[in-house]
Amino acid sequence: MTRQLQVIDAHFHMWNLERQHLPWLEGMPSLNRSFPLHELEDEYGQLGVEFLGGVYVEVDSDDPLLEDRLVYENDDPKILARMLRAQVGPYMRVPINATGIREPLHTESAPRGRCLEPSFIAGLHAMADKGMPFELCNRGAELPDMAQAFSQVPSLTVIMDHMGNMSNLSPACKKAMRTMAALPHCYIKVSGDQPVDRDIVAFVRDTFPPNRILYASNWPVVTVHSSLREHWQLMLDTFGPDEDFFKHNAMRAYGIDTDTLTSEG
Repeated sequence: MTRQLQVIDAHFHMWNLERQHLPWLEGMPSLNRSFPLHELEDEYGQLGVEFLGGVYVEVDSDDPLLEDRLVYENDDPKILARMLRAQVGPYMRVPINATGIREPLHTESAPRGRCLEPSFIAGLHAMADKGMPFELCNRGAELPDMAQAFSQVPSLTVIMDHMGNMSNLSPACKKAMRTMAALPHCYIKVSGDQPVDRDIVAFVRDTFPPNRILYASNWPVVTVHSSLREHWQLMLDTFGPDEDFFKHNAMRAYGIDTDTLTSEG
């Protein structure tokens, strides 16, 4: 009997709108409801794969402290890592239950050049010293800034969301992505909230080392312009049933212990 493909989803969200307020959901009716984790687990069951769990990524709510608490109170074993929100700096406050930190750099409130501020770079060095990964979500046009910033902290584990949010394969973006790919501890997720461009996926596949490319869904945001099933099929078509891509690379990036996995087989 052929064993099911085991999957770790390196990027999912969940939220409870009875307790949380996410201002960015305004004008997005398909997402303007609560999304519990069991719905994602059910979707993977329909795909016929073994969902081992995934990485929870902060949801840019108006109350990050409440979000920290809700994630702490959720003891679902499918939550294998938690990337929570903090303002990066050398004396930053970090949630005690965080695997790593994301400071959103892709939102309107994030000023251009934030990643190049001395305090931000100092905070990245502090995270590297602690062995704590940084979750990078940036505006695609600012990829050159990201390459300049993170090249100053090559010892940091940095995990790029949504293929760097590249909107096109411009020479500047390609150069910046090659610089990021050359960093020894830089990982990249193949996910996004727009229809995923096959040419950009192929560029990422051919540019980053194969042991540093992660499968990720960005559920439920992936459902705005596509579906989990469509995204999953594109990933299979591009990478095949590669266990490094679908599982092992996420374990390395986030320090997920095999003992924490809840395999059904």
